[in-house]
Amino acid sequence: MDLEVRHLRALCAIADTGSLHRAARQLGVAQPSLSTQLRRIEQELGGALFVRARTGCRPTPLGSLVLSRARPLVAEMRSLVSEARAAATGGPELRIGSTASKALAGWLRRLRARGQDPTLHMNVSPNALLRMVADGQLDVAFVHEVEGSRLRVPEGLRIRVLVEREPQFVYLASDHPATVHPVVDVRELAGDRWMIDPTVDGEWDAVQQMFRGAGINPHVLHGDYHSAAALVATGEVVTVCQPTAISHSDMVVRRLLGDPLGVRLLLAARTETDLDGALPSLEEAYWESARQAPAYREWLERTGASAEAAPALH
Repeated sequence: MDLEVRHLRALCAIADTGSLHRAARQLGVAQPSLSTQLRRIEQELGGALFVRARTGCRPTPLGSLVLSRARPLVAEMRSLVSEARAAATGGPELRIGSTASKALAGWLRRLRARGQDPTLHMNVSPNALLRMVADGQLDVAFVHEVEGSRLRVPEGLRIRVLVEREPQFVYLASDHPATVHPVVDVRELAGDRWMIDPTVDGEWDAVQQMFRGAGINPHVLHGDYHSAAALVATGEVVTVCQPTAISHSDMVVRRLLGDPLGVRLLLAARTETDLDGALPSLEEAYWESARQAPAYREWLERTGASAEAAPALH
């Protein structure tokens, strides 16, 4: 077996995410397929590259050696592809990474209107996206930092704060008894099944802390938030959602009493020039999405914030 760039990219993904499951999601492959690929790479190189433990995967000394050589090769190949595409299309390509956000569509639309050619890489892990920016695989990354779980910001990255604290709301089935109130006490949801995505950096820890603070211990299912939304609609679960989420006929958005969950929204890049080029359109798109979300708009008005203008950037 001859090692190829895709094999090196897989090793970097495993190291960045610390998990075969998360790496497989990032790469868009099945976890058994990635596990098989890793075993073949280790056989080719003559030793284990990762220690597999219940808490995840971490590089062995051999793995660290291989990764030190693999990262610049992967970054160089990505840069080559990016430059070639830009030369072929005649336009500047902006490689964007992001966690999920309602602001993405408006952001991409504004960038295209300014003559840029954005590409998008989605990932549930903010830390993985920051690492990709640092490695030159992305130009900018729009990420969230869960309150109480600091992100691992690689040395040399520039950071701008879009929103210092964005409250997180909940999605409930439209016929849930708690929907009669615009604000829901989390203790009212103690008897419900919750669905949380544990692959989102810091998410599970923050939700557990919220439960402990409320003195409840509800039944929790683990799954991605796309699946969670479908289950909310049928009344199977409740789940955390961004405040920019919109209520539908079968599911509604509600604020949590005391706003016990919060995130900080950040834009990261290697240079101030990249930040200056991407931030204004992102800022406009975010506050546009905020204005279109009734529950969030009401929260902004009640707390004295304004959805017409972004808070001060740091």
